[in-house]
Amino acid sequence: MSDEVLFIILVLSTVICGNAEALPKPTVTLQPSWTQIYRGVIYSGETVTVRCEIQGGEGAQWTYEWSPAKLNTPPTSNEYTISSVSESDGGGYSCRGTRGSSWTEWSDVITLNVKLPTKPTVTLQPSWTQIYSGETVTVRCEIHGGEGAQWTYEWRRGQVNIGSASSEYRIIRATESDSGEYSCRGRRSFSWTEWSDIIAFRVLSPPKPTVTLQPPWPQICSGETVTVRCEIQGGEGAQWTYEWRRGQVNIGHTSSEYRIIRATESDSGEYSCRGKRSFSWTEWSDITTLKVTAPPKPTVTLQSSYTQIYGGEIYKHTSVTVRCEIHGGERAQWTYEWRRGQKNIRGTSSVYTISRVTESDGGGYSCRGTRSSSWTEWSDSTSLKVIVPTKPTVTLQPSWTQIYSGETVTVRCEIQGRERAQWTYEWTPAKLNTPPTSSAYRITVTESDSGEYSCRGRRDYLLTEWSDIIRLTVSSKPKAELRADRTAVPVGGSVTLTCSVNPSSSSSSSGWKYYWYRDEKSYQLLTNEQISVSEGGRYRCRGGRGEPVYYTEWSQSVRIDTTVSNRPVVTLYPNWSEIYRGETITVRCEIHGGDTEWDYEWETNSMIKPPNQNEYRIISASSFNSGNYRCKGRMKSSQHETTEWSDSVTLTVSDNEPRPVLTVSPSWLSPGASVTLNCEVEHPSAGWSFYWYKAVPDLSEKSYSYELLPDGSGTAQDSYIIHGQTHTAGYVCRAERGDPEYHTDHSQPKFVWSADVHSAASLTVSPDRVQHFTSDSVSLTCEGNFTEWRVRKFSDGRLSDCRRMTGSTCNINTSKSDTGVYWCESGSGEFSSAVNITVQSMLLYIYFLDLNDLDCAPAGLTETIVCDCVTDDDVPILVSPVHPVTEGASVSLSCSLRTQKILSNVFFYHNDKLIQNDTRVELKISAVSKSDEGFYKCQYSGRESAQSWMSVKGEQDQNSVSFCK
Repeated sequence: MSDEVLFIILVLSTVICGNAEALPKPTVTLQPSWTQIYRGVIYSGETVTVRCEIQGGEGAQWTYEWSPAKLNTPPTSNEYTISSVSESDGGGYSCRGTRGSSWTEWSDVITLNVKLPTKPTVTLQPSWTQIYSGETVTVRCEIHGGEGAQWTYEWRRGQVNIGSASSEYRIIRATESDSGEYSCRGRRSFSWTEWSDIIAFRVLSPPKPTVTLQPPWPQICSGETVTVRCEIQGGEGAQWTYEWRRGQVNIGHTSSEYRIIRATESDSGEYSCRGKRSFSWTEWSDITTLKVTAPPKPTVTLQSSYTQIYGGEIYKHTSVTVRCEIHGGERAQWTYEWRRGQKNIRGTSSVYTISRVTESDGGGYSCRGTRSSSWTEWSDSTSLKVIVPTKPTVTLQPSWTQIYSGETVTVRCEIQGRERAQWTYEWTPAKLNTPPTSSAYRITVTESDSGEYSCRGRRDYLLTEWSDIIRLTVSSKPKAELRADRTAVPVGGSVTLTCSVNPSSSSSSSGWKYYWYRDEKSYQLLTNEQISVSEGGRYRCRGGRGEPVYYTEWSQSVRIDTTVSNRPVVTLYPNWSEIYRGETITVRCEIHGGDTEWDYEWETNSMIKPPNQNEYRIISASSFNSGNYRCKGRMKSSQHETTEWSDSVTLTVSDNEPRPVLTVSPSWLSPGASVTLNCEVEHPSAGWSFYWYKAVPDLSEKSYSYELLPDGSGTAQDSYIIHGQTHTAGYVCRAERGDPEYHTDHSQPKFVWSADVHSAASLTVSPDRVQHFTSDSVSLTCEGNFTEWRVRKFSDGRLSDCRRMTGSTCNINTSKSDTGVYWCESGSGEFSSAVNITVQSMLLYIYFLDLNDLDCAPAGLTETIVCDCVTDDDVPILVSPVHPVTEGASVSLSCSLRTQKILSNVFFYHNDKLIQNDTRVELKISAVSKSDEGFYKCQYSGRESAQSWMSVKGEQDQNSVSFCK
């Protein structure tokens, strides 16, 4: 081949290859995933997969080539799995792929590092090799360089596996059995590391501390310094925290030494300690006793010159010696210091003498002694009290605040603190001075002994002052009072009786005992003023106190009945929840069980009390009979046996007369439809039957007479249905109940209106439309073969007559209040058809104005409200027929203003739905059908008329609607 041909082929190849799409570059990955994360490190013996991935070429058929070449078996595989890697498998791996005749470029090289598993290391936390029982220790296995891999661990103590798979083996509250040599190894996949080196620790009981004193003297004087030291043998290297106690009380110190500077006696005690390391405590040390003593404490004594001193008291002008004694220090040369109260007094010897005491010498005396430079503490204070004769006190015995005529009382004169002295006494009033030296005077009192008593005492030349006065009040003989918490013993229960002489004071303070009697026989003697009794009878009591016993007058007697099991029940007949004034009601007391004859007793809060009979018949009830009624029975054969009170029954008598209220449905009817009357008594109650009447116009009385409807007498149902009704009619109802019968008044008449113009009486309206403007002249004319007429109106729930009646015509100058339903009533009792009249009124239109549209809008204002009051001259009315339109006939509806009868550009609505979306002069229905029945209204210049109902009667025919422009 020539050089020119080779050049052409080379050029074409270059052009073709230059325009071909570039093939994606492969990527080499290693599995498992940690070989990727930790730079291809894997341990010998593990399995690894080398994978060649070509992104974006998954759907193609690739053949792969690997480097190193030993992987090219088979040559087309994209994965190469090495089941048990060795160090010879380490190195860099890359790949490329071929499809057709095209090759990708070589992937980047990924390096696989194959290593022998690292030898683990065991560590202790804490790092002490000496562990005490109860402490917590963690043995940790660490594999350096293998932190990211998923390792499983194996532990052994000595040569025995201890069953933990985590990297930490935690021993909580170690014991001596946990001592030993610990080692571990790790496994990843199927490869094990070698066993770690051994780490050993021992678990021992904590050593017992020892307490020592420095200086080692067992007795310390107050003011000296002493150190108490806690020593733990064999635990010197550890970090210990210490706890101290004196006796069983912790003293809040945590170091090994407790130093006491200027010791006091309060520091004496039995000292012990213990140590804590981590969460482990040693046991408490043996006790070491420290005793701190003070120098001897002096004592002060008093001695009178010629009389004995009681409690530090001495009479004025006598002589007294105060002596300071230091027991145990008699051989020492002491110097003394004295003070009275907090003030030093002269004198350095052990004796301080006062030759003639006065009140100023009174006070607390104390002393102390000094030897060399050391002082004893001050002695306790000894009080010297210089006294004048004490003021006596008069007491009464017994000390009751209330004394009664005939009781015995002792009046006593007491001189407190002078009990050992020989006193004579003087009394006021003077009648007590017999004998003159007595301290007590015993009196069997009468009311004349009431008065004020006082005394004074004399001994040698001393005379006390008079005592304060005590008043003795003697009252006439009291009478006991007896109270019962109930007057009848309940079945299986009891009654509490309370006897009192003076209800304001308790028996314990007044000294009374109570004597109880039943049916004039002695029953019981009690200190307590209360007894519980379960027997019927007449009870009374009296009080007694003192020695000999002083008795009160007898109490009044109280009758206690025994309750039998028979239970009375109060019933009402008839049992209505509310009774009206004038009705008859019977209140009955019924006692069931046995043939016992009873007397009856009633209790009520009504204003009229029932007689004591089992039945109370109220012929004409009133509100005075309202109230709660209950009863009980008393056996005629045993007057102490009664029933319990019955439960109360409430009788409510209303002075308001019951009013029946009649409702009629429907209010407007189609000829021949049925009418339902419903009668209900206000404040509904039971037992009513109902009477149904037709209202017949009575023009002479300007009211109605009533004709009973067929089968309308005394129905139990509160509704009555009238079938085939065709004309306008009025109805009333009333209700009755009880024996004798009690009747309500008649209800207000209610009407059902018919637009049927073929009745014997009819009503025509001129102008013939439903809607009218205010101040329009409208005439309503009654037609028929009758001479007397009246026109009636029903509006806003009220019934009224036409105010301007001329013959058979009612003339109206319309206003808003004339809106309503109208019909005629004849002197012969006939009703005409009924019509609706609607009077248009002024409207108020409210709309919002956006001030942002105005150049002159005030600052801060964006919107305002504008009101537009529109008179009825500007509001249209709908011109529609008053009477029903016959089916198949034609009808025209139009819109009108007061000032313009014929309007164009009008929209018409049927049941609030726009009939056609353009304006017309009138709505003309050429052949009316039943579907044209409904509410109509018109709209002109954005203002709507009121809506009016148009009725359709007769057979339905296909209708057509046309609009006139």
